Amino acid sequence: MFVRMGLLRRRPDLSAEAFRRHWRDVHGPIAARFPGLVAYHQNHVVDRRQLGIDHARGAWDIDGISELWFESEDAMRAAIDSPAYPPTRADEAAFLAETRIVTVEQRTVVPFDPSVPRSIKRMSFLRRPVHVTPERFRQEWFEVHAPLVRAFPTLLGYRQNLILSRQAPPGRSAGYDAIPADGIVEMWFADEAALDASFADAAAVRSQAHAHTFIAEITPFLVEVHVVV
Repeated sequence: MFVRMGLLRRRPDLSAEAFRRHWRDVHGPIAARFPGLVAYHQNHVVDRRQLGIDHARGAWDIDGISELWFESEDAMRAAIDSPAYPPTRADEAAFLAETRIVTVEQRTVVPFDPSVPRSIKRMSFLRRPVHVTPERFRQEWFEVHAPLVRAFPTLLGYRQNLILSRQAPPGRSAGYDAIPADGIVEMWFADEAALDASFADAAAVRSQAHAHTFIAEITPFLVEVHVVV
């Protein structure tokens, strides 16, 4: 599966609620017309606290993260080249100040069951220290860190998204400085108390100790998920 994420910042003249309403009710149905689209989720930022994390926070200022799944990169490119794409891009001016795009290698460590009656989701941007290479970051995150996080006692789901390419603005290739992150974490818990319980557990102490060896910044956001497709 090929995954494309949009890192969205709302127009400053729009309230958070107006942004969410337009993205959910107007833009979502337009983007849902992409041919070959397997799934499309909107992650609306609702909380920016550094819950349970002692890492430095990055300078990320976003209001939402889109996730679009395609069967392949070719399928995604065909969607972008289709007549469905121009109306989607044109509508962005109505509610967005900035859009940055990343494509990711997505790995599910703990599958999340969307049928659970109640849950919260946290998405976090990870940035490696300058002395850690992209290759080492990938190995540490996928091979060493994932099993440590899997041991969290109240974790309902955990997904890793390793950033492969960057565009800022969409359609224009961008370097690392334009989108200074190496990975995006997705974690699910029953509620905030369950999140706090996991990060107070000995498993989190071990995980955080390892995180300090290959992650310089962790920037978390609690999000509300709207499933478009």
